[in-house]
Amino acid sequence: MTSQEHYDPSDLPEPGSPDDINEFISELDVNAAHTRTAHHATAEQIHQSEAVGALIRADQLVAGYFPGVNILNGSDLYAKQGELVGIIGPNGAGKSTLLKALFGLVSITSGAVLLRDEDITNLRADQLVRRGVGFVPQTNNVFPSLTIEENMQMGAYQDPKSFPERFDAVVELFPTLGERRKQRAGSLSGGERQMVAMGRALMMQPSVLLLDEPSAGLSPALQDEVFVRVKSINKSGVTVIIVEQNARRCLQIVDRGYVLDQGRNAYTGTGAELANDPKVIELYLGTLARA
Repeated sequence: MTSQEHYDPSDLPEPGSPDDINEFISELDVNAAHTRTAHHATAEQIHQSEAVGALIRADQLVAGYFPGVNILNGSDLYAKQGELVGIIGPNGAGKSTLLKALFGLVSITSGAVLLRDEDITNLRADQLVRRGVGFVPQTNNVFPSLTIEENMQMGAYQDPKSFPERFDAVVELFPTLGERRKQRAGSLSGGERQMVAMGRALMMQPSVLLLDEPSAGLSPALQDEVFVRVKSINKSGVTVIIVEQNARRCLQIVDRGYVLDQGRNAYTGTGAELANDPKVIELYLGTLARA
């Protein structure tokens, strides 16, 4: 028989002693770390499973504007053919940075972006346009001194022979652009300039269109028009990923959405699921509605 080891009760910390409290706090920290790791692993596994066959996907992106200063801290995203995907979140969450990283405008230091399973991480914007990725920035998104028609020609600069056919296709979505093709873009209203910007991005017939806050600065009526146009673009067969500050309206039109916070995915789900999630409403939608 093995003898049992004897312990002197005086060796044990008194209940409530500093040693006892420190040990308890350490255990809490370890348990919390395990919980975070398990949650992260689960979220990553779900993303990896659901993103199979996606037209475009981003896996665990870490990116920023300056070395060592990351805005994205392991962000995941995917969009399947024909989907309309929304990205919402508080100011500074990394929403626009995520789109710019997808379009090669922000350097990705870790993670990958795949288009039809081809690695396109950190490719130049012109190379991405050739592969079928279009991007509409939030500001400075038209050439104000050029006419609408000339803006469209700039959109087709990599394939000028396609201009007549592509311009006709864009005019079907935005009839006003055809009617006013000789008008300078700088004389247009904010909503009209957004139509020009989106139309120009469509000139190269992208399979994926990235939109960075297209309703920003517009009146509620013009915002509604922009959302209607975005839906029309999507229905024409273009996969759309849209970043929006107007979170409630965005979630009404998207198939799926991501809530980004501090460069990570805080919540994901269908537009309806996120719009009705009590936690999302409490933590994000109330704040964003007032933003």
